Amino acid sequence: MIYLRKAKEEDIATITRLAEEIWPQTYSEYISEGQLRYMLDLMYNKGELLGQFRKGHIFLIATEGSKDVGFAGFSLVNPEEYTYKLHKLYVLPEMHGKGVGKLLINEVADIAKKNNGKALQLNVNRNNKAKDFYERAGFKIKETVDLDIGNGFFMNDYVMEKAL
Repeated sequence: MIYLRKAKEEDIATITRLAEEIWPQTYSEYISEGQLRYMLDLMYNKGELLGQFRKGHIFLIATEGSKDVGFAGFSLVNPEEYTYKLHKLYVLPEMHGKGVGKLLINEVADIAKKNNGKALQLNVNRNNKAKDFYERAGFKIKETVDLDIGNGFFMNDYVMEKAL
């Protein structure tokens, strides 16, 4: 049975640990080890995650038994249009196909809807097979972007959106 819990600041180490375990298995096929390390250090350091918590980002952690197996992070990004953004959704590879990602994304959508959300957006690397997962969940490609994240690295993403 998979359970979801709302993360607290004390869960930052768990989120970082999961990212450190999941990212190399997810991205090493199409981004360099240097970019992978740079992005993990940039996006999953304690100060960055603490700042996200304090800016109102909501994190959910999925647990099976006593093991944390995935997480999601999202926030309201456009209050005028009630648009939420799913910033992070990662599940341990051995848990793929077991409904964990679907559970997380549905819970994010439900929370956004309960808070008058009209749309949920996300970015996904154009080479990531998760794009197909998001399309099955009702997301459509809105645009293609190349985001300069510094150090000579870019995120080559699709921006996807789903109406809520």
